[in-house]
Amino acid sequence: MAIVYAEAWATKLQERLSENVKWKDFMDVRYTTDRVIHTPYKTAATPTSLTPYSAYSPETPALTDEYLTINVPYVTAEYIDRADLAQSTFLTQMDTADRQGVLMNEKIESLIYGQHALHSDFDNASIGGSAGNITVTSSNIDDIIRGIKREISEAKGDALAERNGIFIVWRPADFELLEAFMQANGFSTADSALKGGAKGGMDYMGVTHYKSNLLTAGHLLAGVKKVFTLGVLKTTYGQIMVNEKDPANVSGISVVSRFDIGYKCWANIKPVMFDVLVN
Repeated sequence: MAIVYAEAWATKLQERLSENVKWKDFMDVRYTTDRVIHTPYKTAATPTSLTPYSAYSPETPALTDEYLTINVPYVTAEYIDRADLAQSTFLTQMDTADRQGVLMNEKIESLIYGQHALHSDFDNASIGGSAGNITVTSSNIDDIIRGIKREISEAKGDALAERNGIFIVWRPADFELLEAFMQANGFSTADSALKGGAKGGMDYMGVTHYKSNLLTAGHLLAGVKKVFTLGVLKTTYGQIMVNEKDPANVSGISVVSRFDIGYKCWANIKPVMFDVLVN
């Protein structure tokens, strides 16, 4: 009798989903059973001069309740024909489960990059050029890195950056230019994974650099780590459903995995998150 090893499938899927991929390194990932994540904050009182024996006036803070809604569902569903199932092995099923996890992680990553409109624009004028998108070259790639660090400082984000770190996600061709620049300046590259960081990360000029071919065309992502929030519904993430009753009258079974997410760039951290506009 052909069977699906559902528990082993789910375990293999969860192993891949729990991998320390790059977006888990720079995102503030919150796993929850709630639909809405609230993050209230209030304005701070401004220091004012004080005249001895004179009355001072306390300020009334303004309270803002920002929230993130987990309402972006995606499903990975596939049929397995009964003959294919009968001829498959346990290892074949585990390979399929692993591949589902890879595709889910990649989809979440591409969805994160697609939220570029939530961030502050960083264009050619931000590195001293004329207005418009940046053409990344070996001669200006260091200007981009310094410009991002400068804008974080100007937004009073130094303390946050010192705690969390700074990151940039480059396209593969940009990353190649960065490596060439580093090598030309005598820097020996080292994968941050060797130091316990995410796979593919590389530290240079006080910034962790990643590369991805999943970026939205014309946009890079950069800023302070762990401030752009991703909410993940943990009760569906990494779980599967197996339907063995010939779904849709197809002679076979279906295996369905799903994730539900939401994203938020909070108003008070938008100045330290950047949509880098590139040609």
